[in-house]
Amino acid sequence: MSLLPPADDEATGLPGLRRWRSVYLVVAGIFVTWVMLLTVLTKLYS
Repeated sequence: MSLLPPADDEATGLPGLRRWRSVYLVVAGIFVTWVMLLTVLTKLYS
């Protein structure tokens, strides 16, 4: 991981997520969390 700021084409403009790779990882993590939550709740209440 580099301490240099990202290049303009890689910058997202978001305060906590400076690179697009970080944005993709957060979105994928949220998606996986929702799928797991829906699966668990479906098994609990069906």
